[in-house]
Amino acid sequence: MLLQIFSLVLHFAVGLVAGTCLLRMYMHLLRINLSASGGNPLAPFVFAITNWIVLPVRRMVPAIGRLDTASLVAAYAVLLAKHALLWLVAGATASSLSLLTHAGFELLGVVLSSLMWLVLGYALMSWFNTASDLRYFLAQLVEPLLRPLRRVLPQMGGVDLSPIALLLLIQIAEIVLHTVQMQVSF
Repeated sequence: MLLQIFSLVLHFAVGLVAGTCLLRMYMHLLRINLSASGGNPLAPFVFAITNWIVLPVRRMVPAIGRLDTASLVAAYAVLLAKHALLWLVAGATASSLSLLTHAGFELLGVVLSSLMWLVLGYALMSWFNTASDLRYFLAQLVEPLLRPLRRVLPQMGGVDLSPIALLLLIQIAEIVLHTVQMQVSF
């Protein structure tokens, strides 16, 4: 029971840090203004959660073009540390390759689940006619993913089906990822 509680708390904390590191990377990739004064309501939160790990990693890992590799490496490192800690606490033995692989699959899973939450938030905010910084911020993150789908999908009676199609594609990607992970594990 205590191991399950510890695992739950650790999974939540690591998921928050890794997901926020990935959000930071994605915002940098899309060239979204990362300053609170620039109208980004989540910038202070993102920096508060990630600066402690991203800034030291950034000294060793340079960016590759617009890709903030330090944030990506930080997210992976946090997930890798979580897996190593859980395996140590559980008394299990694992090879380095196994730990690296599990952390890599979890990183991909965090990317997909984060995208799903962003799309859901964007879709829910679109139901209300209120202009807000959060709605604008979510639109900046999600619109680049929806544009290609809008070119293919027709609007049905004024309803934009692209968020539903994107959610479906994300769920398909999660199924494929889980299947590949199971095959690699055995």
